[in-house]
Parts: sequence; C-alpha cells; structure tokens
Amino acid sequence: MSDKEKAKERTAILKRLREEHSEVVKRTQAAMKEQNAVRKQIREAMAGGPMTVPEVAAAIQLPSTEVLWHMMAMKKYDLLEELGMEGEYYQYQLAQEKSK
Repeated sequence: MSDKEKAKERTAILKRLREEHSEVVKRTQAAMKEQNAVRKQIREAMAGGPMTVPEVAAAIQLPSTEVLWHMMAMKKYDLLEELGMEGEYYQYQLAQEKSK
C-alpha cells in the first residue's frame, strides 16, 4: 500500500469516526472554545504586568479556583512564569514579557 493510499484510508477512517461520535466532537469543540476564551481573558488581564491568581480572578470576574486551574495549565506549557511571592500569593507574568 502506497503512502497516498494510506493517507486516503486514514482520512476516511477519521471522517467515519467524527460522524459516529459527532456529539462528543461537538462537546469537545465547545469546551476548547470556552477554554481558549478564558485563557485569552487571562492573557489580556496580565498584559499590564505581573499578577497573582486572586488579582486575575477579580479582573476577569471568574472564581479563583477556575482561574488557578487555567493559570497552572498555562504555566505547565510555558505560557506563564512564576516570579516569586507577593504577600501570601505567587505572582505570575506572561512568558514573552521575560524575553523583552
């Protein structure tokens, strides 16, 4: 089987799976859209400089627990960096700020 035939077969399989699991695909796409929107809000709030989780939560009007979850995921993927403590909380900045 040639590479071209393998690619066509793979495409057909993926199309069939998307059709069979259309509800899961729709839910996943909606969840990703919401997640990306929240992370965009976090990036916009932090564009002015370093912030703590409670400061970001207040700025974007979401619960601290939800903001913490997103910020830790962003930190894991090197989108945020930890600067140190500000009172009782860690302070974070957008990763590209450090390279400036």
